[in-house]
Amino acid sequence: MQQITVISGKGGTGKTTVVANLAALAEQAVLADCDVDAPNLHLLLKPRTSRERVFKGGKLAVKQEEQCKHCGRCLAVCRFAAITDDYRINPFKCEGCGVCVYICPTKALELQEEETGTIYTSQSLYGPMIHAKLKTGADNSGKLVSAVRKEAEQSAAETGRGLLLIDGSPGIGCPVIASLNGVDLALIVTEPTRSGCSDLKRILAVAGHFSIPALVVINKDDLNQAISLEIEGHCQKGKWPVIGRIPFDPLVNQALHVGQLLVESYPESKPGRAIKDIWAKLSNF
Repeated sequence: MQQITVISGKGGTGKTTVVANLAALAEQAVLADCDVDAPNLHLLLKPRTSRERVFKGGKLAVKQEEQCKHCGRCLAVCRFAAITDDYRINPFKCEGCGVCVYICPTKALELQEEETGTIYTSQSLYGPMIHAKLKTGADNSGKLVSAVRKEAEQSAAETGRGLLLIDGSPGIGCPVIASLNGVDLALIVTEPTRSGCSDLKRILAVAGHFSIPALVVINKDDLNQAISLEIEGHCQKGKWPVIGRIPFDPLVNQALHVGQLLVESYPESKPGRAIKDIWAKLSNF
């Protein structure tokens, strides 16, 4: 099974739009939306959910009031200021590290698993789809991403599908690393802006650190030719192939507003042809 993660280094580059259109072009694919902080692939693919389950990826210190002797040891060792002066635990500051539990002489504290998100198993027109939503304010999105990928890999094995297409998170943090871990290829979608160019360099460095082959797509390629050329020059020096240049076209937003995919509703448009060309090149890697 081949695994391809589509990432962007920053939000708003059109990553999910590219993933959704590639899903329509791919055959025998399983889809995984690993942008668990702000998932939106389901808005375009409109999958039908068949199962959902609670995900518990974090821990929280909980106190048994009757056992607490107010000795102050937990207050002294907490590095996150999660214990107040009257020995109550602030759940928004607690990181679940367990030091307070270890140090408590009366065993008044314990760690309990807490609900941090929901994982959905769905069926789209283009194949099985595993996606999730991180609970508002919850941590450990990297663990949730790993759980989504694990279920997607199981789905691919059970259905005999040869491609896992992953919509990764923006940025370079923990959920991105979890989206990239062990994949065969990273497809990076960038844009010709100063921030887009800067963040592309950072995410290429992350992919390089994990020895993951990376390909680059420049979205809205014609909006700033100078920065597009700068991106191409940087990729050429690092031997990262630029396999696609999607031109700016108001038709893209028009399609998104009504939930249409370019490669289906406007296959002969310039951006539609560009995405089909990207898929043709991806298929040869």
